Amino acid sequence: MRLEGVAPFGPPAFILVARAVEATLLLPRDDRVVRGAKAEDILGALTGVALAPADLQAVLTGCVVAMPRPTEGHLHGGGWASIDLDGGASMYLRQDAGKWRVRAARRGDWRIEYPMWQGDFPSLVRLQSEAAAQRIDLTAQVSQLEVNVDVDASAFTLNVPAAARPLSLDELRENGPLGAQ
Repeated sequence: MRLEGVAPFGPPAFILVARAVEATLLLPRDDRVVRGAKAEDILGALTGVALAPADLQAVLTGCVVAMPRPTEGHLHGGGWASIDLDGGASMYLRQDAGKWRVRAARRGDWRIEYPMWQGDFPSLVRLQSEAAAQRIDLTAQVSQLEVNVDVDASAFTLNVPAAARPLSLDELRENGPLGAQ
């Protein structure tokens, strides 16, 4: 996994790279680095969305879960349908120009909306936490979608500047965007 928090100008706000079970987060603007933690722990501390790379990919691509297995389906009025998935998640679909498209989902304490699509993939995804402990409302936009392209292995390697100072997950939680919650 490679995620970059793109800023309107200057270096990215963050770069998160994960391979297997270890991840590295670089905060180029602060010259800080988190090393050797799980991707879901870093992502949770940074955004409040503690999803493993495969789960994050599933949410961002409209699959909702990494290995979606339908258990039951229902037709509703107004062109809506729902599909219950193994593990307790549900997808809500609506017909659009004769094609069924996922428009929303529930996954654990998460409510997910897919208001915009680019071809077969969502271009805007909104995640809202319904957990009482921490309210999260995060919107992710995909602006440069490429499908079925080879990605060079170097994309999953992060060159951390020698001057970057270590940052712990606890420090990231305390001082990051969710520190006040």
